[in-house]
Amino acid sequence: MTNNLSSSIKTKELNTLKYSQKHDIIKVRKGCVDMWNAFMVRGAAFTNNDIPYSPTTAFTVPVSLVSYEEAKTIHKNAMHNGHTDYIVKAFVHFFLDDQKFDGKRTGIWWYPEKALEILRHFAGVITPDFSTNADFPEPIKRYNFYRMRAFGYWLSSQGIPVINNVRWGTEETWNYCWDGVPHHSIVAVGTVASGLKLLENRPLFENGLNEMVRVLQPHTIIVYGSANYECFNKLKALGINIVAFPSQTSIAFERRKDHE
Repeated sequence: MTNNLSSSIKTKELNTLKYSQKHDIIKVRKGCVDMWNAFMVRGAAFTNNDIPYSPTTAFTVPVSLVSYEEAKTIHKNAMHNGHTDYIVKAFVHFFLDDQKFDGKRTGIWWYPEKALEILRHFAGVITPDFSTNADFPEPIKRYNFYRMRAFGYWLSSQGIPVINNVRWGTEETWNYCWDGVPHHSIVAVGTVASGLKLLENRPLFENGLNEMVRVLQPHTIIVYGSANYECFNKLKALGINIVAFPSQTSIAFERRKDHE
């Protein structure tokens, strides 16, 4: 893992009993509950922005993708039928509305062990796409970037093959939004909710995409949604492998057309 770390990465030990930072140790009172999922980043390396490093532990392109919502259904049906050792060759993605995977009653951050019970039956995971909308307050955006990397680090520590989802906002997020993602690896991006169909929105996406490539230098980019845009053609010309998977919406649209 350390081969992919830049000199800006520092190591911290973090658990539910103590939090060590700059040689100060804070002991937690007996009876306190780990509400912040500190266990997820036990032993992780952190960037100077305190974003945990999430190693890429998947080294081949996924055969197919399923949403976390689909994965839950597959898991429920398998358990109902007694197929407790089932395996699905698809990677699970989280390019969904946040409430479908981040709700307080069933969300992956609130109940990570339940999520792990499902995810371990699949070929791998693209790290969660917690929203970082441009109109969000800056602390919320940073928190959601933190959660993306923390969840990815934890999954990799559990033996789950991981591909990091990368996303960005306006330029001020570029100071931290690439943090914790290995260089020269596979990354994933979503175009479904990117606004790329509107010409006025393209510069924000394209500029961020180009900056991500400059900083992380990925050899492969998984695209959830359409990659039929000039910005991806330019990356192909640079030798970057672009692999696109159609969204659920586009698949449903094509099926409807076939039945008309």
